[in-house]
Amino acid sequence: MLVTDLDGTLLGGSPHDRQQLLDVLNREPDVTLVFATGRSLTSVRSLLREDPLLPRPRWIIADVGSSVIDAERMAHVHALEARLRAGWPGDARVRAALERFPYLRHQEQVAQEGRCSFYLAPENLSDELIRAVGTLGCSWSYASDQYFDVLPPRADKGNALRLLARTLHWPRQAVLVAGDSLNDLSLFRLGTHAVVVANAEPALIKQAPADARVHHSALDGAAAVLDGLERLGWSATRSVVIGYHRPPLRWADGVWQAPSSPNGILPTLQAALTDKHLSVVWAAAHIGDAPPPSPPRPAAGPALSLLPLPSDRWAGYFHHTCKETLWPALMSQPGLIRHRPAHWAAYEAVNTDFARHIASLAGQGATVWLHDYNLWLVPAFLKADRPDLTVGLFHHTPFPHPDVFRRIPAADQLCDSLARLDWAGFHTPDCADNFRRLLAGAAVPAPHIGVHPLGIDRRAVARLARTRAAALPRRQDDGPQLVLSVERLDYAKAPVHKIRALDTLLAEEPTLRRRVRFRLICPPPEPGIHAYDATRTALENAITRVNRRWGTKGWKPVEYIPHSLDFPEVVDHYLAADVFWVASLADGMNLTAQEYIAARHAARRPGVLVLSRRAGIAQCLGTAALLTDPLHPHDLVDTLRAALTMPEVERAAHLTRLAALLDNPAPTDWARTVISAIRASAAPRTRTR
Repeated sequence: MLVTDLDGTLLGGSPHDRQQLLDVLNREPDVTLVFATGRSLTSVRSLLREDPLLPRPRWIIADVGSSVIDAERMAHVHALEARLRAGWPGDARVRAALERFPYLRHQEQVAQEGRCSFYLAPENLSDELIRAVGTLGCSWSYASDQYFDVLPPRADKGNALRLLARTLHWPRQAVLVAGDSLNDLSLFRLGTHAVVVANAEPALIKQAPADARVHHSALDGAAAVLDGLERLGWSATRSVVIGYHRPPLRWADGVWQAPSSPNGILPTLQAALTDKHLSVVWAAAHIGDAPPPSPPRPAAGPALSLLPLPSDRWAGYFHHTCKETLWPALMSQPGLIRHRPAHWAAYEAVNTDFARHIASLAGQGATVWLHDYNLWLVPAFLKADRPDLTVGLFHHTPFPHPDVFRRIPAADQLCDSLARLDWAGFHTPDCADNFRRLLAGAAVPAPHIGVHPLGIDRRAVARLARTRAAALPRRQDDGPQLVLSVERLDYAKAPVHKIRALDTLLAEEPTLRRRVRFRLICPPPEPGIHAYDATRTALENAITRVNRRWGTKGWKPVEYIPHSLDFPEVVDHYLAADVFWVASLADGMNLTAQEYIAARHAARRPGVLVLSRRAGIAQCLGTAALLTDPLHPHDLVDTLRAALTMPEVERAAHLTRLAALLDNPAPTDWARTVISAIRASAAPRTRTR
């Protein structure tokens, strides 16, 4: 149990100190937080609404010990308050009795229950005033050289905590109190663990018991509270920190929601990091001006620690720099790079925030596993602050040729940061080679490099596919063939190229009209990203033209689904599709192509994969797929024609060959292998020549 004052203690210190303490309390479900404050419940509730760095308490001792509140229900605990307020004469009688002391100024604007609060200068705290309070049968408290509280005779913070602890059977050794003002002194006299913050009133520092359990911290406010937790071992830092800009769960409709798909980096890490021998925390951003929700308490998997980011900073960082400056380079489209200093400043700021956040979570010598280009500057910031950490970064995207990378305006700054990695990981050897050549000649020792292709959870996909297939009819021999693409809206996925190729194919092959349908499941990016606006417009116009040109009353060549689907629905589309079409200009392991193969094979349904040569998965599947080059328009047409005219028996053999090549490690094994590789990279590195 952590019992702490607010002003000067939990609210004291720098925003960074407060954020660190908030992170610790969010990830330590066994620490019960109790506010012990001179504020009223009204004031505390206002703070909780307005202050994003204030953790939520389980209990509140308010009104200098006159009130006890169950913070889950925000309800007074009347049984305890009756004992604390026994003998209270009431506000009106107290004020009337003390009218003869003109230097007492009642705190008119402060909500009060079970007490009467005044402003009082130190020189006016007289024996006569104290005797007058005693005559009323009341006690008093004076704090911060200005706040004079008249209280019921049995009310103070210490007595309120004693009653609460007895009611809830809290052992004394399980309680840590923290405070900064003289009205916290009663807490320090309970014989529990205690921490006096460095910015405390001199009177509290002087009068706090000389007890080994009372720690006088050299730190202010929240940092001192964290110091107290760490001294007791109640704040366990982590041996592995995952750094990713997204949390593994989605906050929607007031609850945390898990991804519906078992595949992708979010569910992969969430499932993989359940090893009880690993102490793991996932550092992610929470976007918005409202306080972040309390992270879930996982039964298994990594704890979650949220870094609050204002919406405007997130927009400059993610919507603009990530998607308009860095993404075009990764997709080998340097002509699309857009760079603005203000947006780059937001990218630097977010990476700095992430580095500090990760440093606060990581134990001595911990392993840090970063993900993707969104955090490219974190290694430099993190290594400067915490050289004891072993830092790895895995790239789930393609990594461009050095000549393309250097087209990024801040390429030198990024290279300087990436060179400070201990380890860098990639899905394919060519991406690893691009990275190696980019950093050739760097002054620092070169990072270790690993190539680890990511697969899918084939068992989960197969189970779902077999279940769904039982309720889905097969296509009739005389029905139109279905060509399917499942991809987010992105120029790198070449959606417009595919519509144009289909248009050309229908013009060249009249027999395919009304005999083929192309279904494009293409959800949009998050609101605020405008890098794909031109692609969206061109795609919608192209679809309209093709459907008008070739469509008939009962048939449309293109079915466009511009929104996300639950994973079981996606599997239904896999099972219905005769051909799966991937035409990316640049791509990673393309998990949807792998899911299509696994689903069709599990349901014993033949199928054809048309796959871009420029996708990373093509290096694993090779010519078992029908390879195509989206940069050659007629190659797209010819390869699609070959897929649609492939005989049924060849389709079965084609899919069997593809399924046999899906031999990348399962996601859980992949993640554990990468963590081991990062840890092993802590050994001395050689310099790049």
